[in-house]
Amino acid sequence: MQTNHLENMRMRVTDRLAALMESQTRSKIFSGGVVELIRSVHQEVVAELQSTAANTDNSLTALAIDNAIQMCSRLDQSLDILFQERNRQWHRNGNYVQSLMGEFNETLTGLASTLIEKDLLERQSRVLERIILSHEHVAQWKEFVQEILADFHAIFPFNFFYIAFAEEHDLSIYLYYLGNHTEEAKRNAREMLSKQMIANLNLPDNAPLNIEEFIVRGNGTTDNVDAVRMITVAVPEHTPKLAGLLGVAYVSTGELSPQEESVVRSILSVMVMVVGSSKLLSRTLSELEYYAMHDPLTGIYNRRQFNNMLEYEIGRSERHHHEFSLLQLDLDDFKDINDSYGHQTGDDALCGVAEVLREHIRKGDLAARIGGDEFAVILMETGREGATTVANMLGKSLRERVFTAPDGKHFHLTVSIGIATYPIDAQNEADLQVGADAAMYRAKDIGKDSACTLDALDGQVEIGRHTRDNAEKLREALQQDRIIPYYHSIVDCRTGELFACETLARLSEPNGNIVSAGMFIETIEKYGMGRDLDRMIISKAFKAKRELMMSNASSTKMFLNISAQEIQGRGILAYAEELCQTLEIPPSCVVFEILERDAIGDMTNMRKFLSNLREKGFAFALDDFGSGYNSFHYLRELRFEYVKIDGAFVRNILNSKIDYALVHNLSRLCQDIGIYTVAEFVENQAILDALKDMGINYAQGFHIALPTANMPQHQ
Repeated sequence: MQTNHLENMRMRVTDRLAALMESQTRSKIFSGGVVELIRSVHQEVVAELQSTAANTDNSLTALAIDNAIQMCSRLDQSLDILFQERNRQWHRNGNYVQSLMGEFNETLTGLASTLIEKDLLERQSRVLERIILSHEHVAQWKEFVQEILADFHAIFPFNFFYIAFAEEHDLSIYLYYLGNHTEEAKRNAREMLSKQMIANLNLPDNAPLNIEEFIVRGNGTTDNVDAVRMITVAVPEHTPKLAGLLGVAYVSTGELSPQEESVVRSILSVMVMVVGSSKLLSRTLSELEYYAMHDPLTGIYNRRQFNNMLEYEIGRSERHHHEFSLLQLDLDDFKDINDSYGHQTGDDALCGVAEVLREHIRKGDLAARIGGDEFAVILMETGREGATTVANMLGKSLRERVFTAPDGKHFHLTVSIGIATYPIDAQNEADLQVGADAAMYRAKDIGKDSACTLDALDGQVEIGRHTRDNAEKLREALQQDRIIPYYHSIVDCRTGELFACETLARLSEPNGNIVSAGMFIETIEKYGMGRDLDRMIISKAFKAKRELMMSNASSTKMFLNISAQEIQGRGILAYAEELCQTLEIPPSCVVFEILERDAIGDMTNMRKFLSNLREKGFAFALDDFGSGYNSFHYLRELRFEYVKIDGAFVRNILNSKIDYALVHNLSRLCQDIGIYTVAEFVENQAILDALKDMGINYAQGFHIALPTANMPQHQ
């Protein structure tokens, strides 16, 4: 054993150093005796010489004797100096040996306290090898602790193992009994350990306790726990949201050796990390499981769980031939709440809406938040009539609820609710949600703060689904670069010469069919794909223009349609300017056009857009002019290079005096203020002649040319 080996070494070295000290002491004593003998002999010799000198008359003899006496005196002085130096060295060596013995003893003591016996170390390693975190161990960490304790007990036969966590409202204590204990012993241990853990965690004496107990197989029976010793290790302070401690307790049978206590503490330190991490991970897994199904703000179910339950309920209702209804709720003008009072107030209001839903639906029904201010309710085994009653009740309850802003002002909320019922309105999950969503938008259209059933929509769901299908087709075409430009000629009414061409978007289907923009223009606007489409068409049209310029073809202008969102400063002009510089196309041959209804919807940004457009050298055309309620007002407020007269007026100028007068007067007005006019929908020569007589500058239509895939060079 290592400790016995160290003790034997201590004894051997100590004995040798002691023998050295004894030998040195004997030498010192012997040397002292020799010196005393020499001094005594010298004294006798000096006395004899002095007596002889006193009795002789010979002066020479007396002088010789006197010299001999002086030599003896000097010899004594030298002997004293030598003996003093020898004594000093004896003292120094003695102190050195004593110091060496002390240092050696301290070193050996310290070394003995840090060394662990080989067998003890091997048993410790076996315990640590069992400590492997896994999903199962984390989920069942209390049982995992029992597995570790069985091996731990083999190293040190403790009687109790304890874990304490300071929870939010109480102290959770987990007690593990090693071996057999009487009920009285358990009770005494429980009380004593609980008090000690409360004290160690600085909790009040009356802190509520939540105790779990476990029996771990071990040897021996403990009856008396009056003299119990504890070894405790605290959970590190940096462990987030977790305060606690764990340790072992044992009935006093003697002091632990330094090696034993070191091993116990090292294992406890590892178990602190294991138990603490397992506790935190277990709590985190529970939270993740909760938030996988619940909305973190309102606490009701989220979209994911809602979809799962909707799918389940469809299957259940199909099996049992039940009806159930889906309510789709959208708060009216909720953005105003966030803008007026801040998002925190908006969040509080959403939580209030969730409370209303929880309070007014049955226990078996399900409420969920599926978007920002969108909620949904599944009403189990409820038909259309019952769902309408519940929807009206929810609307009334929310309308009557008073919300308070941070400044103390009160406000109210209303909600639009769409109702769809399975199976009379839809037979699958997707159709049911689409139907409820369409009914909800219908409720908004008819004035908000109301509920609408799907049967009141008269086929609008199919129209909405068709638009959605078109959106996916268009998005796929954009990704696959299947949007191509077609070009429609614009000619000078007086000469018939080609003046420009309008660039039109076409969708090339996988089978080769070409679809005009009119088939998907509504989809573009609704789903916000105008930006991608505009850039794709502009890029391809500019490249086609560059090829014509390289072939020395006649220079004509390009009219390019852009979406209304571009006037919000989304960078289309900078994009076009960069293309012009790269392809060496003069900006003066580019005319951007926007529909009148889009241009007048945002006058402030429209003015900025036109100013920026002209700074870059581009021109502008207002499309479908005359279709607005106050078109002439916008001629005064905004400046355009071109107006394109709405084709609905142009095609009827030969049959309607009103349309003829409108187009004629518009032509004269534009001539007076210096704006060029372009007439659309010119479908025959008679219309073209009439436009020429009115002074219309340019014309386009099927009579003049059909849109083509190649940019025209001449007419």
